[in-house]
Formats: sequence, structure tokens, C-alpha cells
Amino acid sequence: MKIISYNVNGVRAAINRGFLQWLEAESPDVLCLQEIKATHDQIPLVEFEAIGYHHYWYPAQKKGYSGVALLSRIKPDHVEFGMGIERYDQEGRFLRADFGDLSVVSVYHPSGSSGDERQAFKMQWLNDFETYIETLRTVRPRLIVSGDYNICHRAIDIHDPVRNATISGFLPEEREWMSAFLNKGYVDTFRHLVKTPHNYSWWSYRANARVNNKGWRIDYHMITENLLPYLHSARILADVVHSDHCPVVVELSF
Repeated sequence: MKIISYNVNGVRAAINRGFLQWLEAESPDVLCLQEIKATHDQIPLVEFEAIGYHHYWYPAQKKGYSGVALLSRIKPDHVEFGMGIERYDQEGRFLRADFGDLSVVSVYHPSGSSGDERQAFKMQWLNDFETYIETLRTVRPRLIVSGDYNICHRAIDIHDPVRNATISGFLPEEREWMSAFLNKGYVDTFRHLVKTPHNYSWWSYRANARVNNKGWRIDYHMITENLLPYLHSARILADVVHSDHCPVVVELSF
């Protein structure tokens, strides 16, 4: 089972850059999208169906902002839109699909880079998200939580840990949250398999950051520990350019 997570930074812009052709060629079983920045009437739904995907979209109420989606070659048994928490659901940040006893989540964690108010929102989200996921795990114990977490966990996950030590996305409290989350029984699939540095999933548009590989690894596939025996591979598709992020892949063999 190949699952790809991809913050497309606007699905319409990505489509204009060849996203659909890439998707057809790459052919994941499940695709989790973040930051779709579009409503249903703005998305060429028929084109996704033509290449064999069931598709589920959860846009933000605010136009041109946030939103997540999940596409699958196999029709899910159930799809859950949102977490039932209005302040988060209106931003379109969480979408879950169930396949038998396996659940796949597309999640878009908030950024705190715009100021103190959004940073406080982000920290509250992290606490509420963890509570929600832990409750969900009692009834859906086999979870794959994929998406843009907007956090670099360790120094190896960011090109300049010293200069970015006080920047949202690499703050001590954010990194501590991720450590605590993983310690509850989740696995960062990429880092579990790949120990080398200089592997990133997002680059600033400024100062030729992508060309110089001055990036951040903020996109993850987190799995519950009970899925670890099935983990086959994890990789980052840094050469795929439809966005300031790139796709991240996990494969599990059931």
C-alpha cells in the first residue's frame, strides 16, 4: 500500500504545473493533500475520477485558504470530515478515511509564523489534536496520520538549526510536543528508516532555498506502533515540483 502526503499550496496552481499527469504516473493507493485552497466547484473532480480515484475534499470556510483532501483507488468504508471542533473544522484541517480496520488521516497543522496569536492557536491545536487522536485510537487502533505538521522535530530535520531556534516550526515547545506525541506510541516512518541529514520536504521561495537545499522536513507519515511490522519503505520526492513542499511517501506491506 503506497500512501503519499503532499501539501500542494493550492491544488489549482499545482494542476497548472502538471500535478494530474504526475499523479497518474506515480499512482499511489492513497493520496493525502493539504492546503488545497479551493472549494469543490473550483476543482476538476471528473479528471481525478478519470484516472481512477475516489476523492474527498474538506475545504476551509474561508476561500483560498487551508483545506485538506484524501484520494483513494479503493473506496473507503467510511469517511469522517473534521474533528467535531468548530474552530478547527472551519479551517478544513482534518479528514479521515477507514479501510477495514485501518484508518488514514490527512491533517494540516496550523502555522504560527504570522504572529503570536496564531502561534497560541497552533499550540492549543496541538494539545487538542493529541487528545482527539488518542481518543480515536481507542476505537481505531491502526492509524496512519499523514500531513503537514509544520514542525521540524530535530536538528537533523532543518538546514540551520541554530538560526531557526526561535522561529515557529522549530521552537522548543513545538519540538517537545512532537517528542511527547511520538512517545505515546507513534512512529515517524521516514526517520525510523532514514538516518541521514539533508532530507527536507519544504523550502522557502526566497534566496534560492530549494536549489541550495536549505529546507525543513515538516511533512510526515506517522503510524501507530502496531503497524511497524508492515513498514516497507519511506522516502521524500524532492525532485517533484508543483509546490513549495514536495510529496512524501510511505509504503506498507500487508
